[in-house]
Amino acid sequence: MQESKKIGVFLAEGFEEIEGLAVVDLLRRAGICVEMISITGQKEVKGSHNITVLADCLYEEGIGEGLDGIVLPGGMPGTRNLGNHAGVIGVVRAFAAAGKLVAAICAAPSVLGKAGILAGKQAACYPGFEEELEGANVGYEEVAEDGNIITSRGMGTAIPFALTLVSYLTTEQKAKELADAVIFQNWKV
Repeated sequence: MQESKKIGVFLAEGFEEIEGLAVVDLLRRAGICVEMISITGQKEVKGSHNITVLADCLYEEGIGEGLDGIVLPGGMPGTRNLGNHAGVIGVVRAFAAAGKLVAAICAAPSVLGKAGILAGKQAACYPGFEEELEGANVGYEEVAEDGNIITSRGMGTAIPFALTLVSYLTTEQKAKELADAVIFQNWKV
């Protein structure tokens, strides 16, 4: 039996709610343990569309123990808040170096660029952020997967992004079953 994976989703003030919560929802449906980690100093985090979410824990409580990967949702000013948090940059670098999953969607791949982990990697992002993906081979597919780095373009690609994470962390078959269960018909066949 495969050991369950554990993923941290960083929440910053102004995060894109669909990008964060679709990932949390679909990973949990797949049986993956997910911790929503607030970097704001409080568990209540307001998204970019004034939806307040209650995080599971605070960054200051210590993260990384037992995590198999991290996910950065985009949104504004959420992406800038993630990129300006020295701890987040440090975790991104450490996880990338350790070969753990580092995933980001929408504008948030720019944080990976700022952390210097995209050199020579295939990556995708929200239009207009391409130049912030320092050293990346920028593509325009819904989801770009390059080893342990997975990026995606935006809110409209949140489901294929989350399903790609499920496939990466479990199996493609599990992701396909989940896609079928939520009536997402455009998943890989």
